[in-house]
Amino acid sequence: MRHKVKKFRLNRSGGHRTAMRRTMVRQLIENERMKTTLPKAKSIQAHVEKLITLARNNQDVDEILGVNARRKATAVLGNGSRDLVMKLFNDIGPRYTSRNGGYTRILKLGPRKSDGAEMALIELVEE
Repeated sequence: MRHKVKKFRLNRSGGHRTAMRRTMVRQLIENERMKTTLPKAKSIQAHVEKLITLARNNQDVDEILGVNARRKATAVLGNGSRDLVMKLFNDIGPRYTSRNGGYTRILKLGPRKSDGAEMALIELVEE
């Protein structure tokens, strides 16, 4: 039985896993497309979707709620993410106002030559 077995541990310690996930989410928001292994792509997909939903839902709100949403995004993305938060709220969020989820897509690319790891392309869906 798999009681209390968490998903996507990726054979890393907690701090390494958090840092890697934060870096990958930042790269995906910045470039809007990224090639990585399939388990890593699946592990960051939910985090990216939640950030885009946060940006999408806080488009036309009062100033206090908007600042709070930006602070939440900054907490997830880490220090020095001012440009990414601006891109997320000014460019990516308004792009998906008519879409109720499903902002990312994972395309399988086949095994990597060196070690046979299943590779995938994760990208933001075009609206």
